[in-house]
Parts: sequence; C-alpha cells; structure tokens
Amino acid sequence: MTFNLKHLKSTAAAALLALAPASAFAEDWKFAIEEIPGSIMDAYAQEFKSRIEAATNGDVTVTVYPMGTLGTPTETVEQAADGIINFTNVSIGNLGTIVPESQVFLLPYLLPSDPAAISDILSGSETIYGELNNDFRQRGLEVMTMYSEGPQVWTTNREIRSPEDFENFKMRVMVSPILVETYNNMGASPTPLPFGEVFGALQLGAIDGQVNPIPTIEEMKFYEVTSHLIWAGEQELVTTVVAGSDWFETLSADRQELVRSTMADMTAFIDGVVTDFNQARLDTIREAKPDISLVVLTEEERDVFRARSGDTAAAYVDTAGDRGQQLLDALNAELATN
Repeated sequence: MTFNLKHLKSTAAAALLALAPASAFAEDWKFAIEEIPGSIMDAYAQEFKSRIEAATNGDVTVTVYPMGTLGTPTETVEQAADGIINFTNVSIGNLGTIVPESQVFLLPYLLPSDPAAISDILSGSETIYGELNNDFRQRGLEVMTMYSEGPQVWTTNREIRSPEDFENFKMRVMVSPILVETYNNMGASPTPLPFGEVFGALQLGAIDGQVNPIPTIEEMKFYEVTSHLIWAGEQELVTTVVAGSDWFETLSADRQELVRSTMADMTAFIDGVVTDFNQARLDTIREAKPDISLVVLTEEERDVFRARSGDTAAAYVDTAGDRGQQLLDALNAELATN
C-alpha cells in the first residue's frame, strides 16, 4: 500500500480542527501563524480576531493556532489552499516552494530603507495586490496583506563595514539559492545550516555570523555568542497573510470587504507593534550584554553592498522564470515612483 505523506498530514490537521469547539450559530475562522504566542504575528492575529468578532457581534469567531499546532508554515499554507483553514501568516521565505514568484522580497536592497515607505509599498502596492496576487491565486491562495517584522540584522564575530571585511567570513543562510547568491556577491562565504544548529555553530566558530531580525536574535540568544549587531539595510523580514481563495470567494461581498478593510485598518497597528517589539528586544540584549557593539552602516557603506548585489536578481529569475522578471520589473518601476 502506498501512503501519501502530504495527504496524511492534511487529514490529521483536519481531524484536529474538527475537534475545536464552535458555537452552533457562529462561523469559525481558523487563523494559523508560524510564531509563538506573544510574538508579532500573534499580536496581529489576536487584534484581527478582536476586530472581526466585534464587527460581527460574535457571528464570526476567529481561532488562532500558534507555531506548530497544525504543522510547519508551509503545511499551513497548503491547508489554506485546500480549504482546511481560512488564514495563515507566514514569512516570505516559507512560501518559496509554493509561490516562487513571492521570493522577490528576498532580494537585497529591493525595498526602501524608510519604515514608513516600506509599510506603504507592502500594504498598498498595485504589483503585490494585482499581478503577484494572480500568481497566488493560481495556487489557491489570496493575498490579504503583507507587513514587515523589521530589518534583518547581522550578528557577527567582527565588525563588517565593507565587502572586504567579509573575506573568509562564513555567514549562515537559509537553504535558498537567492540568499546564497546574495552573500556570495557581498563577499562572504554563505553557509546553509538548519536553524536549530545556528547557536552551536556560532559558539564553536563553525560559522562567523548569521542574519535575523532583532526579536529572533534575542529569543535564540545569538547575541551571547557574537560580538556585533550590524544594521546593513539589505533586507526586511516580510510576512504575508493569505487566505484560501476558494473559501474567500464563497464569502458575501460584505464579508470580503470586512476582511479587507479590517486588515487595511490594521497597518498602523502592526507597524507600531513591530517598532515597540524590536526596541524592547534590543533593550533586553543591551541590558544582558552591555559591551555588544551596535553598528549601523552609513548610506555610503550600504551603497557599496548595494552595487555588489546587482547580479543577485538572476538567482531569483532562475527560480521564478520569466514571470519573476516581469514582476521584478513592475515592482522596481513602482518603487521608483514612490
């Protein structure tokens, strides 16, 4: 007998959800996130839950499923596409195998450096909610919103201000051809490594640095085994809230508008959460390790890395094909006018 592992996982998730309590008179929307309770994604999901339940007078309830409850982030995206759950919030990196076109947001120095400008493009881009959303729809998904959890920060064992400083430097990256090419072009030696092995590899000197947002750096204690935090401005941790497109199309026009308007109105809310969350976690790091070096690259220093990153787009096009090039051109044109 042949077993389909994906089918078994989906069946198990559906069985778990079937056990969840629901009012006989309320419609229950299931919202999975890839982070733990108390995280940025949890704050977003809980606020969405509060607003939707208030707006519908309890006719709709929202149940939030935190990290691991229903499987991996990729599995929750598949569950949304299959109609098992209604929404999921995942980082762009976890969409690569399902919607390769979305990986455009892994490209270095694509987005502006100003947080307000980043928020504007992620929440209102015609390319994202038009052309790119068409690629999501082909996979059974609807883009509800995108937001950034903050800048990616290098934790390193020495100061890095130029590509030359990256010589013989082993930078841990996720297993992604785009990220490998990014750090090759910047002058480092990209080293793909499972996330759970990063702390030990830093501690033992098997790698010299890694890149993640400040909240992750604090939570995983990466600062304990490195000496520098470096803001190079090359990437944001972009996350996406998607719904199952088949399910979304079954909603009345009023319900669809409620979801879209609620998430649009939450842009300022989540931007504030992200700012406060990143600052609080940075304060925790500085209190725990007062001698850690904080380095913010100047625009001139960033320009050197930016110039070295021009060829990285080819890795994205190799992944997403001609369609990826079309989306990249459209997004760049839109960014140039903002």
